[in-house]
Amino acid sequence: MTKRPETEGGPDTGEGQGHVDPVVLEAMQLALDDEDRIGLVRQLHEMHPADASDTLEQLSSDDFAELIGLLGDDFPASVLVELRDEYRAVAVEMLSDRTITAVLPDIDSDDAAALLEDVEEDRRARILEELDPKDRATLQQALDFDEETAGRLMQREFVAAPEFWTVGHTIDHARKTGDGLPEQFFEIYVVDPGFKVLGAVSLPLLLRTPREVKLASIMAGIKAQITTQMDQEEVAFLFQKYSLASAPVVDDAGRITGMITVDDMVDVIQNENTEDLLALSGVRSADGSDTVWDSVKARAPWLGINLFTAFFASGIISLFEPVLSAYVALAVLMPVVAALGGNAGGQALTVTVRAIAEREMEGAAARRAIRRETLTGLANGMIFALGVGAITLLWFGNVTLAGTISIAILATFVWGGFAGIMVPLVLQRLGVDPAVASSVFLLTLTDTMAFFSFLGLATLVLL
Repeated sequence: MTKRPETEGGPDTGEGQGHVDPVVLEAMQLALDDEDRIGLVRQLHEMHPADASDTLEQLSSDDFAELIGLLGDDFPASVLVELRDEYRAVAVEMLSDRTITAVLPDIDSDDAAALLEDVEEDRRARILEELDPKDRATLQQALDFDEETAGRLMQREFVAAPEFWTVGHTIDHARKTGDGLPEQFFEIYVVDPGFKVLGAVSLPLLLRTPREVKLASIMAGIKAQITTQMDQEEVAFLFQKYSLASAPVVDDAGRITGMITVDDMVDVIQNENTEDLLALSGVRSADGSDTVWDSVKARAPWLGINLFTAFFASGIISLFEPVLSAYVALAVLMPVVAALGGNAGGQALTVTVRAIAEREMEGAAARRAIRRETLTGLANGMIFALGVGAITLLWFGNVTLAGTISIAILATFVWGGFAGIMVPLVLQRLGVDPAVASSVFLLTLTDTMAFFSFLGLATLVLL
């Protein structure tokens, strides 16, 4: 389980809840320098697992690896599952098979599957072989699902009861189950003899209802039934849409096979939002443990694409070399048109990508959004065309030049607003993630329009 989004750099430091205490970090660093194994173990057990993982992630890569090597089997399992993917992978690689095998039965099945994702296939097979057959079968089934699907994300521990059971019978059964219950759950699923979900009873309602009342009379319908192959982004959307605390997951035959809880969805929502935000800038998620070479490999391909699109824009400029040679002022003003148009398009793009992620760009809503962004570009274009035209007139004292740049600004703003919404919509229709590829195409389109409109008009009226 990834507990929070992975952004460039480590988590914030400072005072207050949710931040790393510099005093604690310094104490941990000193204990590590002194190879104080007992002190480190005590520190980690005294902290909340999430706070402990935050603190560990502030250590350098070498220090973190040294700490894992020093603690070995005494490294807390609760902290291990809270670590970010990159740190957890390092820890899992260094810990012994015996340690990993001992950890797996004590954590939720979704967390256990996440741990095994970081293990090489041969080693994973050895670890699974050492588990209890029931635990092994559960984890193997989870790993058979594709990554970022509900089947991989769900936990297989849930509470289900037949509709003819009473409240008292259900509560007594849950008490007898004891350790077999999920670590946290919010509702009990009512099922038919074929284990298909009929409804759900929330725990607060269950506890308020007299013991003799049957579950069938108090159950509520399922707001969202999730299939094992559903993408985690779609699952997150359903959780947001229906304000869910948990939801059942069903197999191809409609039988309940697990559940997903809101704590897992918070992680997914944050990760998906962060992924889209970084993708708009042409970078991937990066971590404080990444090297310079890791960052270069992640970003260079997009910069390479931008290199070709930049030369395409330069090719447009070269077509107007005569007018640029005759009027140096055009070269001075050209970046103004491109920058303003690019920003206008970028605003429309950001709004559109977010709306697509929220399923707000379908059918009539998409058509209204296209009209809105185009008209917004027109209105903003008129405002800034007047402003830029006035500045140009005061600067160069040339009415024709001021009129030329005003018209170019207006055209570029309208085009930027239109392209900013159409590019991601077209990419979505083609099956391409709009967040990943939109910005490159948009910048090329807005720059092309800016240079072509400005220099083209200048050629017509100034030469």
